[in-house]
Amino acid sequence: AAAARAHAVEHGKDIRQRTMIAFGGAAPLHAARLAEKLGVSRVIVPDGAGVGSAIGFLLTPASYEIIRSLPMRLDAFDEKRVASLFASLRKEAEDVVRAAAPGAALTETRAAFMRYVGQGYEVPVPLAAASIAQTRMSVDALRSAFEAAYRALYGRVIPGMAIEILSWSLRVAAPTPLAEKIAPPKALREAAPIGVREAFDAGAKRRLAYSVYDRARLAPGDRVKGPSLIVEAQTTTVVSARFDAAIDGARNIILTRKADL
Repeated sequence: AAAARAHAVEHGKDIRQRTMIAFGGAAPLHAARLAEKLGVSRVIVPDGAGVGSAIGFLLTPASYEIIRSLPMRLDAFDEKRVASLFASLRKEAEDVVRAAAPGAALTETRAAFMRYVGQGYEVPVPLAAASIAQTRMSVDALRSAFEAAYRALYGRVIPGMAIEILSWSLRVAAPTPLAEKIAPPKALREAAPIGVREAFDAGAKRRLAYSVYDRARLAPGDRVKGPSLIVEAQTTTVVSARFDAAIDGARNIILTRKADL
């Protein structure tokens, strides 16, 4: 939990109103307790969460990202060198992606890794694909984009401080298929447990009786009250005493914090 808080602060984010997604063999075991510590009220455990990385690898569209160093100060911006670099990166990335997606309409994403001169770390700054079209406009666009990204992270900028770019990145990707819209269940119903097991509940600081459910038997609309365990072949989802769970239309487990806890 401490690492998650530090990571969120480093990126200027407040995670309390976010939804946590738990995937992998171990994450569903710990997600509810982690959500309790972080103040997160909603957790999604996708169908097939235990092998989520493998599913993602097989389904993700082809893409290729390259990062190259080309240090320069913004007050000495060299449009020709940057344009030449991006042309080279684009060709290299397109050649790789075209091998996997020959007829796809590809998208291009650019970024610059920038900082104030003298700093020891860079801020990734998204760039519009045509932001290197003209030298003067490029300098203005780069400065504005950097200041927006820096302010989002640190809440301020440093007026008059020189800016430099260390590296440039370009990513080419095949299109992502549109997600299928799935209707929510029309009604919720209490699911039938297959047993009861005693387990230690970290939030309650004592052992509790956990109802046990077989995920393969749960259908969209089934509801599970915590504390409970939802078991499957690749993992087990712990629904702590402070959460309830329900199965949505895509067979994901949705954990929701109880209103009075």
